[in-house]
Amino acid sequence: MKALDYHEATKHSWARIRAEPHYLDFENMPSPFKIYSDLDRRPLPKRRSGTNMPALSAVADPGAPAVGERVPSLEDLAQLLSAVGITKRRLYPGGEILYRGASCTGALYHVEVYIVCGDLEGLPAGVHQFQPDDFSLCTLRSGDHRQGLLEASGAHPAVAEAPAVLVLTSTWWRNAWKYRARTYRHAWWDSGCMLANLLASAAALDLPASVVLGYADNPVNRLLDVVPQKEGSLALVPLGRGGPPPVTPAPAAEPLGLRTEPLSKHEIEYPEIPAAYAASSLGSGTQAATWRGGLQRVRRPAPTGRLFPLEPAVDGLPTDPVEAVTGRRGSTRRFARKMISFSQLSTILDRTTRGIPADFLDPPGARLCDVYLIIHAVERLPSGTYIYRPAHGALELLREGDFRQEAGMLGLGQELPADASVNLYYLTDLHSVIDRFGDRGYRAAQLEGGILGGKVYLAAYALGCGATGLTFFDDDVTDFFSPDAAGKSVMFLMAVGRPGRRSNLAS
Repeated sequence: MKALDYHEATKHSWARIRAEPHYLDFENMPSPFKIYSDLDRRPLPKRRSGTNMPALSAVADPGAPAVGERVPSLEDLAQLLSAVGITKRRLYPGGEILYRGASCTGALYHVEVYIVCGDLEGLPAGVHQFQPDDFSLCTLRSGDHRQGLLEASGAHPAVAEAPAVLVLTSTWWRNAWKYRARTYRHAWWDSGCMLANLLASAAALDLPASVVLGYADNPVNRLLDVVPQKEGSLALVPLGRGGPPPVTPAPAAEPLGLRTEPLSKHEIEYPEIPAAYAASSLGSGTQAATWRGGLQRVRRPAPTGRLFPLEPAVDGLPTDPVEAVTGRRGSTRRFARKMISFSQLSTILDRTTRGIPADFLDPPGARLCDVYLIIHAVERLPSGTYIYRPAHGALELLREGDFRQEAGMLGLGQELPADASVNLYYLTDLHSVIDRFGDRGYRAAQLEGGILGGKVYLAAYALGCGATGLTFFDDDVTDFFSPDAAGKSVMFLMAVGRPGRRSNLAS
């Protein structure tokens, strides 16, 4: 299934939702954890506090390279993983709510994290899986398998230098239980939110980190012993620099046949997901190296509407570190219809759009997505629709007016986008992206939207605001922002505002 065919087939519309009713079978709800039945667990060190970089700085400049060699320790890995693991637990009469550091659609937590590393301080070389339920690692393979990733990535320089590489995957059924075939979109949204946390945490640790999307899929999946019909790799995250080089030749990645506990009583397959994944897969490291490359500079038309230059705060910003912000982050479930300041919105936009260290965004600062906004309640700004113009450091007013009702309708008729102070929509020209990157460009555009959304979560919570990611009626959003957005597609939607009561449920 080609990317554009998949995208069209999974669009939300009022007619489609009414024609395809779906109920949730809670008796068959999947477990939020992938548990290996026969593997021992290695407890991770307790989370430590004391990284001094403020979250707002880490969000703005992730992946900043350390000077010289920087080899992560087991404690560093524990610090990173705590940013995407369980941050707190709360009992309620029907059970327990587990709060995570990174958002996930439906709080279904289908994204797994694996570590492929050489010998590190406190952790022997191997392929390890992160177990968030008890904050531990399971070792799937012993030995240094980094050379396999290096070959799969087409000798990507960051992978070549990295003492450790994180690999993110999605277990499709854990999300498809609720969202069916649309899960393939959510894989990129949810891994993007996790990547935003991981990149910010790495920056706070002075640990070089980046996102590698160009790699041969099958060798990576074999190394993790996963079957793409059920679980597929999403991205590589090289961590650090230096230490012993990978062992060559790469050890053989023989099938492991490891047993895992059933996710639920039975699974329902949605063939569109593995079909879209297969269509966007790369077959070799040579293809991966060819796939990467500079983006053609897109010439955007000059602004014609009124410009409002951003006024990001410089002094007096909150200095809370990343771990404090991820620890209190949630998905806001109710907004009070109150103002946020123009300085807060400016700071969020400024800090979250400075760039992402990813192999599909070259040169640095390149972007696939444009940011459109519906502003309801931001001090000193007229209510209306806007587009962010990074080259001008300003918001361009497209239409003035009160669009709360329309925002609610665009967000599947929910109250959240109507009550928020501002909604940020990430739109891209999918045809141009796929012309440049092929079907794998669909992964890139969706992933960029997810990372930008994850960065907004961190920036908003650092500034004392609330935020939540939302779904939408695809074509209605494009039509609403047209003619400026004509031909573009929505990748993600973030709502930001003042939390009301019942603001932070697990997600």
